[in-house]
Amino acid sequence: MADPLAGQRDLVSALVGDQADKWDLAGELPEELLRQLGAAGLLCAQVPAAHGGLGASSAANGEFTAHVGSLCSSLRSVMTSQGMAAWTIQRLGDADQQRAWLPRLTSGQLAAVGFSEPAAGSDLSAMDTRISLEGDTVVVSGQKVWVTAAHYADLLVVFGRCGDGGAAVVVPATAPGVLVERVADPMGCRAAGHANVRLDAVRLPATHLLGGVGQSLPLLVTAALAYGRFSVAWGCVGILRACLRASAEHARSRQQFGTPLGQHQLIARHLADLLVAEQVATRACEHASHCWDAGSPDVVIATVLAKHVSAGHAARGAASAVQVLASAGARDGHVVARAYRDAKLMEIIEGSNEICQLILSQHVLTTVR
Repeated sequence: MADPLAGQRDLVSALVGDQADKWDLAGELPEELLRQLGAAGLLCAQVPAAHGGLGASSAANGEFTAHVGSLCSSLRSVMTSQGMAAWTIQRLGDADQQRAWLPRLTSGQLAAVGFSEPAAGSDLSAMDTRISLEGDTVVVSGQKVWVTAAHYADLLVVFGRCGDGGAAVVVPATAPGVLVERVADPMGCRAAGHANVRLDAVRLPATHLLGGVGQSLPLLVTAALAYGRFSVAWGCVGILRACLRASAEHARSRQQFGTPLGQHQLIARHLADLLVAEQVATRACEHASHCWDAGSPDVVIATVLAKHVSAGHAARGAASAVQVLASAGARDGHVVARAYRDAKLMEIIEGSNEICQLILSQHVLTTVR
């Protein structure tokens, strides 16, 4: 099967060029770039061709995500949000809803997904956003925090409580009652458009409610998080590849005590550890993508494993890269300085290290005999 993303890496590389440092310092991505990539189907490449997407496999989209992540984690974060929104609509929406919303996400409109709340992060039982049906109208009230890409979004996929269960609803960002406020000075992925979203009795047609009411909230969120974790994991592979390239170039060219820096054994150890980290993370992500493409029942645990392994290696690998480059990499905006900040957030979002460990340990207790 031909890879629909073949050749797209060069396009993205040319569009990003050497501007990622500037975007990071400014805390803003060019909206025209996002809409250009969105209109080309590159922000959610797994959407089927029937809905204007590229129909890419998980494996092909994963490697493409890693490439974008190696260039700019903020741009990759927007890709993750767009892909999560599309995947949620694919999984939860009926045929009419898929036909209504997915073509918008493959033609230039941008989307974000709202999970976390001021008192509810990993603890879904504390989620307070309410989604209620009133005849042919759905009403949404609540607050979401740290919604990646919400600053740029035309559409917000919002999760909340509905009756005795949960629901997800598609909310236009310009709907009356929606207020989007940027998160000031985020530590990492500064240009990804993180924002807090307030929803004050937002009234929409009931057709905006995905998949009906009263569904299991944890299962609904898990469906969306599976894609997010997969995308973050591959993005972390990209962070590691960027750190490996920067470290290798510096270690070859920098002279210390009359020899190239990379010939010093303690520096060589960092380079070896970076290579191991990149390779281990890549293999974990490849396995998760294989499970995804094969429809394996192991896909959820494989995705959690890939996210946990890749995020941890990215955080440690970025720290090693800063150590290798020393003052040369300690400048705000430099690729390894960005990686150091961005990778730490990857250990928190879409399930923190601790949450991933709890999921993995429960898997051991229920399956290992």
